[in-house]
Amino acid sequence: MLTVYLLRHGESVWNLDGNRYCGSTDVPLTERGMEQARQVKELLKNVKFDAVYSSPLQRAYKTAQIATPHDPADVIVAEELKEASFGKWEGKTREEFIAEDPALWEAWEKDPCTARAGGTGNTALEIVTNVDSFFKKAAEKHPNGTILVVAHNGVNRFYLAYKLGIPLRNYRRIVQLNSAITRFTLNDRLEISLDLLNVR
Repeated sequence: MLTVYLLRHGESVWNLDGNRYCGSTDVPLTERGMEQARQVKELLKNVKFDAVYSSPLQRAYKTAQIATPHDPADVIVAEELKEASFGKWEGKTREEFIAEDPALWEAWEKDPCTARAGGTGNTALEIVTNVDSFFKKAAEKHPNGTILVVAHNGVNRFYLAYKLGIPLRNYRRIVQLNSAITRFTLNDRLEISLDLLNVR
């Protein structure tokens, strides 16, 4: 059984600036975001991890480097954990891009499995396929291990919704605060058991 400590990265400069959609845009952490990662390190100081994985985007990678109990150089980058592309919504608040093209948001709200975020970004199915592929490989590599995984709001919520049997259009009902801890296990059939959600 694989035990996963899943984090969302610390506060980014766009999270601070009106909660602008970051998506695949590579924006940095704020000072507060780095402090949040240090708090995670303290919370997890007694947990023995077999490996630490991170999205390649700097806000996640820096969070992982700060939060890890291991040598920061040992953080493993996993492309599958990269945040979803939100197309032309990136860099804008939800209020801004809905006002620009309400039909595009309505299509995403109705069926993100087939609609492309921001018109040119990812579908929810693409996101889930990528993240699920990562966790399948992680479960094979660490069948009885414990890993720390640092990723993003979108990918974390879509994956959790998928594994818990929640329709993907309801992914925003799962909360993932900056640098909050979610813990779950995956058994040998990759079935999930969630025991901590969004803890700081």
